Amino acid sequence: MDVKTYASRDTDQVHTDVLSEARAACYKARDSFYACLEKASLKKPTEIASVGLMYPSDCKGARVEYEKNCRASWVKHFDRLYCRNKRVQRLLDDRDTRRGPLSLPQPYTFKNTPS
Repeated sequence: MDVKTYASRDTDQVHTDVLSEARAACYKARDSFYACLEKASLKKPTEIASVGLMYPSDCKGARVEYEKNCRASWVKHFDRLYCRNKRVQRLLDDRDTRRGPLSLPQPYTFKNTPS
């Protein structure tokens, strides 16, 4: 938004996007989009969303609905949270696959070479 918009803003205007019904619609659209991402997780992501989030084209309709029902700053925030949670989950899952006997590196001893 530019400065003129803030200066000319009517202070008595109620912003419906922060009311509970609008928030509920936003959360429902968000959950629908992320459910589509989880369902189509094996498909190759082709579309680019905010903060570098990539998603399959099957979820394009859910993404449009998500962006329509939520503020842009909320979409960016939720995308960041989703990416962070997926990254942490991937690290935790990777850690579980490496469980087993702990193998420590063997100490290396230098041999004296004749000079």
